[in-house]
Amino acid sequence: MKQTASTCCYCGVGCGVLIEHDGQHIHNVKGDPAHPANLGRLCSKGSTLHLTGDLAARALHPELRLGKSMARNRTDWDSALGHAAEVFARTIAEHGPDSVAFYISGQLLTEDYYSFNKLARALIGTNNIDSNSRLCMSSAVVGYKRSLGADAPPCSYEDIEQSNCLLIAGSNMAYAHPVLFRRLEAAREANPAQKVIVIDPRRTDTCDVADLHLPLRPGSDVALFHGLLHLLLENDHVDHDFINAHTDGFEALQALVQDYPPARVATLCDISEAELRQAAELIGKADSFLSLWCMGLNQSSAGSAKNNALINLHLATGQIGKVGAGPFSLTGQPNAMGGRETGSLSNLLPGHRDAANAEHRREVADYWGVAGLPEQPGLSAIELFEAVRDGRIKALWIACTNPAQSMPDQQLIHQALSLCPFVIVQEAFSTTETCHYADLLLPAASWGEKEGSVTNSERRISHVRPAIPAPGSARGDWDIVCDFARRLEQKLRPGQPSQFAFARPAELFDEYKGLTAGRDLDYSGLSHALIDGLGPQQWPFPAGSRQGTPRLYTDGRFATADGRAHFVAEAPRPLSEPADSSYPLVLNTGRLRDQWHGMSRTGTAAQLFGHVERAQLSMHPQDMQARALEDGDLVSLSSRRGTLILPVQADAQLRPGQSFLPMHWGNRFLKGLGSNRLTLSNHDPLSKQPELKQAAVEVTRAVLPWQLFVLVEGDVQQRFAQLRELAEVFDYLSMGLVGRERPAVLLRAAAGQAPDAALLRQLDAACGLDTPQALSLEDSARQISKRIALDGQRIIALRLSGETLARDWLRKLWQDADDITDLRRWLLAPVATPPGVSAAATDKTICNCMNVSQSRICAGIEQGMQLEDLKRELGCGTQCGSCVPEIKQLLAKTAVPA
Repeated sequence: MKQTASTCCYCGVGCGVLIEHDGQHIHNVKGDPAHPANLGRLCSKGSTLHLTGDLAARALHPELRLGKSMARNRTDWDSALGHAAEVFARTIAEHGPDSVAFYISGQLLTEDYYSFNKLARALIGTNNIDSNSRLCMSSAVVGYKRSLGADAPPCSYEDIEQSNCLLIAGSNMAYAHPVLFRRLEAAREANPAQKVIVIDPRRTDTCDVADLHLPLRPGSDVALFHGLLHLLLENDHVDHDFINAHTDGFEALQALVQDYPPARVATLCDISEAELRQAAELIGKADSFLSLWCMGLNQSSAGSAKNNALINLHLATGQIGKVGAGPFSLTGQPNAMGGRETGSLSNLLPGHRDAANAEHRREVADYWGVAGLPEQPGLSAIELFEAVRDGRIKALWIACTNPAQSMPDQQLIHQALSLCPFVIVQEAFSTTETCHYADLLLPAASWGEKEGSVTNSERRISHVRPAIPAPGSARGDWDIVCDFARRLEQKLRPGQPSQFAFARPAELFDEYKGLTAGRDLDYSGLSHALIDGLGPQQWPFPAGSRQGTPRLYTDGRFATADGRAHFVAEAPRPLSEPADSSYPLVLNTGRLRDQWHGMSRTGTAAQLFGHVERAQLSMHPQDMQARALEDGDLVSLSSRRGTLILPVQADAQLRPGQSFLPMHWGNRFLKGLGSNRLTLSNHDPLSKQPELKQAAVEVTRAVLPWQLFVLVEGDVQQRFAQLRELAEVFDYLSMGLVGRERPAVLLRAAAGQAPDAALLRQLDAACGLDTPQALSLEDSARQISKRIALDGQRIIALRLSGETLARDWLRKLWQDADDITDLRRWLLAPVATPPGVSAAATDKTICNCMNVSQSRICAGIEQGMQLEDLKRELGCGTQCGSCVPEIKQLLAKTAVPA
């Protein structure tokens, strides 16, 4: 067995991984103890990377569709890229360079990003290139640039251990950045004097480490930060010397925050005045103050103002540029930072330059050896898809992202994609919702197969190394882009030397890094080989350096023209869509512990559905009671943009009037275009980042008495696709995978009335239930039908329709391979409640790493076990540790017999 050191492909923590493989297949993955980002730790997603990426879900060969009504057919790379170059050249000639656009991804490598940027701006001559980082980090970009002069997080992960007081705002670190949360937990244990404040409308698992949780009203963050600064001034907990020597604009901010006294802020934020004062006291008396934030601040129509209002607190207290202190945005995707560095937002250029700045355009044009760069501003994500729908964009290239799941207002996105004359999708997984619209599908290499570099949240650049070759005809993203660019060059600039004659990712890196030289992010001293020798390094790393820079602004000089940081004084803005009488609830969206983004990768691993296996809406019990709802009831969840049908569950960790829905569920897993059918495209005026975190909704009961439950093993990707297509007719449809050793497709559906019997026969055929050997029960009078397929004494497929009371009992028989005597008796003499059903409810997997269920943990607690006993006896919480907060919650509420 071989071992290759590489980097995880999930969140922006940038964990190092050791890939165990045989040169053809990946067999295991573990944390790299030598990587400074994670020091050997991995979360539940990272530790199961080797179980994801089912080949049956992969795009393996180029596929081309020559007409919108036709199916795609397999083709070769020469034909595929030749056709793409012909279409792009013709479109540019007829409609101009701004008639084409690129929508790329924070999961690309830096070298991939650079090739796309050079293609769009230097060859085609358009700034219409944007990234899905627009959806997660663009407000942080604006915040850093306005306050500090550059998009440069000034901190390091080690500041988490060294800080005296941490403020976590709009981030459920326990789920979104679990490895950093483990570091925080360890720091708290080592230093009980360390204080933690969590700001979040929900009480999440992250709040378990908090000394103070501020459950503010959604959208009131700016008012809260102004109120904190008001109190810091009142208590003389500001650093006047730092303000005078290193900042400007404080007088205007000081005048503004006088209008935010504690009583007013407590009302605006719906928190107590005592809580507000306690937070200000903890911050003001801290020797070192570190703030960590993520989507709760960024995904807002006031995201930039929220970022700047938080950074104001650091400038006012002088808590920046020193150990354990500073404003630290947590990046959502593995290389969103690399995308920002290479200029992969429509308003940026490589090397932290601005596309609107003529001098910056000249610098990049000169470096690339072209006459000039386009002056016309590029379209940001929302604007870009509006232009596609309106017909201004004629050809769209989408790479490594799934806008047909992740963008807000999904109806708009699906309309745009269906109307676009030519859509290229460059993707590793052929199963994404966006691939449905691809006229040309280009198979890309994925994690473990590609080489390049990524920059994590602390500015640390790691070398991503391949362990195995890409399957089928899949190629590296940079390789696809450069091959296409060389073909397009022949049409747009015939006879000229190619600007895309790159043979290896290292060559792209070496060309790109020259654009960083002398800039705030200077990493002109780095190379793939140097990183291999020294290990991952933080920028700036100018030529001649031997180590990176852990903290920025240690000398009090900032990246502005005059070297002074800027206070930003802005009044709060209301939510774009506040609750009202028609839509009285506020919907919040966020992450699950074990799933990633649109689930294109994690959705291929049945194990990762063990913790949460289907989309459910969480509501406060009081709001459910007012609507006569109980756990598990199907509801219609509606916003001004559409409706989803899904089950509801009570969650007392929410405030009344609020609801929560995970962001991951797309149209593959939940009928109705998924979670983002409900969200709105209103966006921040500066960052153009949409308000994905809040929307006004209403919830009503969905009366769907006819129910369907299907579970089937074997060829899960193929069966999943077949069943998803057949089940589209149902009003409610939820699909996923279950099982660890024997993965199976799980389908739940409901309708107002029974479907045509022919559909059930088709479902049975897709599941192998159409054989005479299948056990069956037919009750046509009650429109109830049940079929079960056995392999010896083991269930391998089952279908319940009409009513599904036995679903949990049968699933337990399938899972545990129990004695099926009761099964035959139940089918011969059916009863409403099958044997043992009351005790056989679906058992949630709390610890995915060690496969420990909730029932086993609760049984141990009832025997008197504490956390360390459970770890020792059951193994839960001993690997990635992501389950520890939930185990602690079970310990707190599970009664131990006297």
